[in-house]
Amino acid sequence: MAKIIDGKKISQEIKDELKKEAAALREQGKEASLAVIQVGSDPASSIYVNNKKKACAYVGIRSVSYELPSETTQEELLGIVRELNDREDIQGILVQLPLPAQIDEDAVIRAISPQKDVDGFHPESVGRMCIGEKGFLSCTPAGIIQLLKRSGVELEGKDCVVIGRSNIVGKPMALLLLRENATVTVAHSRTRNLKEICRRADVLVVAVGKPRLITREYVKEGAVVIDVGIHRDAENKMCGDVDFADVEPVAGAITPVPGGVGPMTIAMLMNNCLEAIRSKHE
Repeated sequence: MAKIIDGKKISQEIKDELKKEAAALREQGKEASLAVIQVGSDPASSIYVNNKKKACAYVGIRSVSYELPSETTQEELLGIVRELNDREDIQGILVQLPLPAQIDEDAVIRAISPQKDVDGFHPESVGRMCIGEKGFLSCTPAGIIQLLKRSGVELEGKDCVVIGRSNIVGKPMALLLLRENATVTVAHSRTRNLKEICRRADVLVVAVGKPRLITREYVKEGAVVIDVGIHRDAENKMCGDVDFADVEPVAGAITPVPGGVGPMTIAMLMNNCLEAIRSKHE
């Protein structure tokens, strides 16, 4: 039976470490502040935003909330972003995605100051990650690296396969695995012989956005399987991109959904908020 990689437990450990650091920074007169902007009232986005606010409260990061109506124009949103870029008391800016159709997400991401881009989505942040310079890392891939390291998974020299090539997970995930000296293959919807490629993997990271796509036929005996997907099935139960019940007997370790990757994303967002303070005062 596979070892269950407990994202809730590991994310709590990280938040406890960050809580101590935030308290020490406050004693030096350095308080981290995160501005969270939500446009519209998408239920899933509201849940994510509330979870981020709770994490801020726990760690000791001040959160400033902007809840804007769904008809907000792009120029209005960019105006708020520009104002926050200039505010000395705000170290991090997060615009909750997705945005309504009338707003160009890329324009908004590019408008956020790279020094306050705690999501790690700005082209400058991505470029720094590509060439190994210090900067904000995308929260989900950074969280997965922490999950693996804190679970005792050795990455150096291992065959790692990432299924998915999105800018938010797939591409940065491959880059961070390369940083750990893994040998990385990126697979996607046009990949031929996907099962054979996946069966080579010592570590398989699945971010395809299709419920229970990955079954045991894709998984090498004893492989580590990281499931980034999150869905509701026909019975309204949460599930991932991996068919957990089918894969768990053959995997060496596996993340559950929920309780695997999800909590790590927020923990790494909190880390980026403190990184903004660290960088500012270096």
